[in-house]
Amino acid sequence: MTIDLHAHSTASDGTESPAELMAAAGAAGLTMIALTDHDTTTGWEEAAEAAVHEGVGLVRGIEISCSRAYRSIHLLGYLPDPDDPHLAVELARARDSRVTRMDRMIERMARDGIPITVAQVRAQLAPGATLGRPHLADALVAAGVVQSRDDAFRDLLHDGSRYYVGHYAPDPVAAIELVRGAGGVPVLAHPFAMRTATITDEMVEELTAAGLAGLEAHHRDHEPADVERALELARRHDLVVTGSSDYHGTGKLNRLGEHTTEPHEWLRLVEQSHGVEVIEA
Repeated sequence: MTIDLHAHSTASDGTESPAELMAAAGAAGLTMIALTDHDTTTGWEEAAEAAVHEGVGLVRGIEISCSRAYRSIHLLGYLPDPDDPHLAVELARARDSRVTRMDRMIERMARDGIPITVAQVRAQLAPGATLGRPHLADALVAAGVVQSRDDAFRDLLHDGSRYYVGHYAPDPVAAIELVRGAGGVPVLAHPFAMRTATITDEMVEELTAAGLAGLEAHHRDHEPADVERALELARRHDLVVTGSSDYHGTGKLNRLGEHTTEPHEWLRLVEQSHGVEVIEA
């Protein structure tokens, strides 16, 4: 089995529709893929239909944007019940906050004469998709302000930029409890990828006590030392070890299947779930 447990579609900041993503997963030779769009389950239905057609197993999931001490932390939630009222309310709150945040970022750019409008950003957004900085980046590219998404994030949209505005994001402990309450399984995404992140060994211990199931150790943005650190923490706390591409289509260099999860580790995850079922190939 070839299992990639982290990928995005146009339901958030990927460049391929859920159906196109399933086709790409099949073409890449994947046995199973997880659709984990940011703070939304909008793409699940389309992906499920396409997965059956493409002969690819589908793990329905989400990537929840969390925050602590003004630092970003991402949590992958696999197989939660999307109708769980507590989870649904929290995801809606996060999505609504992203809208008002975008308005403020555009206002800051307008004051400096950067020619971008809300309408131009929304033109980059698929219907029902979660609004995010990548859509602003795409609008800046379309307007000729920058050459690429990477340029936009490097020069204008990074966390330390004068145009950056935060959005509502729950504490990771609260997010873990929400995922578990909805029958899902929480895994910390690329925990050491961001150099400014505050993921400490003590935090991993705290999150494990709250119900964390695993660590995404094998990821493009992890250096070898980061991988070793994740593996050691997983051994120490009996956490599942995953590997994933964090694929965004043409939005990032990441390629499907470039990092994968071992089947025995996947089985340790799925046996903890009681939200929705895996869509079998």
